[in-house]
Amino acid sequence: MRPIIIGIFAAFFFAFTFILNRSMELAGGSWIWSASLRYFFMIPFLFIIVIARKNLKPLLLEMKQKPGAWVLWSSIGFGLFYAPICFSAAYAPGWLIAATWQITIISGSLLAPLFYETVMTDNGPSQKKGKIPFKGLGMSLIILLGIILMQVEQANHLSIIALSLGVLPVVVASFAYPLGNRKMMEVCGGRLDVFQRVLGMTLASMPFWIILSIFGLINEGMPSLGQTGQSALVAISSGVIATILFFHATDLVRGDMQKLAAVEATQSMEVLFAVIGELLLLTSLMPSALSWVGMALVMIGMVLHSYVSNKVARPKMKKVSA
Repeated sequence: MRPIIIGIFAAFFFAFTFILNRSMELAGGSWIWSASLRYFFMIPFLFIIVIARKNLKPLLLEMKQKPGAWVLWSSIGFGLFYAPICFSAAYAPGWLIAATWQITIISGSLLAPLFYETVMTDNGPSQKKGKIPFKGLGMSLIILLGIILMQVEQANHLSIIALSLGVLPVVVASFAYPLGNRKMMEVCGGRLDVFQRVLGMTLASMPFWIILSIFGLINEGMPSLGQTGQSALVAISSGVIATILFFHATDLVRGDMQKLAAVEATQSMEVLFAVIGELLLLTSLMPSALSWVGMALVMIGMVLHSYVSNKVARPKMKKVSA
């Protein structure tokens, strides 16, 4: 029960990303600063964590080996992930973005053929090209249906252009995030822990954020004090606290696929927390009955997808003939 509770707390802190991004947009802040300031603020916190664990030197040596790969995949995994998320906040409520973001489960599954997975054979570990997990995708259709229902409801209030600008960037982000992170995991080869990798990717993505910030400075001017403060809160809540809680929860159930699936499924709570947060903090309109049905389907789909995917993954731990 403890890992589940920790996972729910992680979802709570992750939800602040969508709430505060929407808050900054409603206050007139630029999405450019909402995106870049988060990663600027994450650096000192991650430095403290990595230094405290005495893991900074191995990280820097690892980054020195393949600097080009670090910059490329970090810019995709962090830059092309978070910038579109912040851009979407100007056109759609945070709870809708949070729900649409769950499509990353489908996006990640579709990227499987681009990577290799390790399977045990009679001759030892062997690399096998990944396959699209169609059984898991079957459950993902429930998530997709839920998202479609919410988009249909929003279509009554938003223009097609506004709706597209609020949704399509999130879809781009849903592919960029797993692609960049999985490629970086390949580059690291298991030699770095999660905190080292997140700090390394944050540092390596700095050229992207610096260029974006220069563009924002020229076109939007300096960020307001309020936006700066809220961006710092996003960095602490989502970039540090939520990440640590989630990975701690998964570490507690490492090796137990059923419990791991349960922990992963807790992240569907982000949608509910985002709705409650916007209603309380931003006095936004209550979602319609159709939107609530859509959100329920997204959450149910995430739970089913996690269980089916991990159930299918179990045989890979067994030996197979070469």
